[in-house]
Amino acid sequence: MSGPIRVTIHPPSPTGGRRVRVDGEILGLAHSVADVAEFLRRAGLEIDPAEVADAPWIDWRGAGPEHWGPQTGS
Repeated sequence: MSGPIRVTIHPPSPTGGRRVRVDGEILGLAHSVADVAEFLRRAGLEIDPAEVADAPWIDWRGAGPEHWGPQTGS
């Protein structure tokens, strides 16, 4: 693989959870930072769950790592 790895955590879905994508491939629907760390581990990217929220190579879209449920209001 060439270039930096791109990890995207999509906004919370209307029913809860956030889609996790690595280099364009969807790894699954996470419901916590621990889920994100597990998906990344399965993809060969070791990261401590405590470091997921602050990792500069993870793009949190729509909301930060503290939001996992359905979006409500503004």
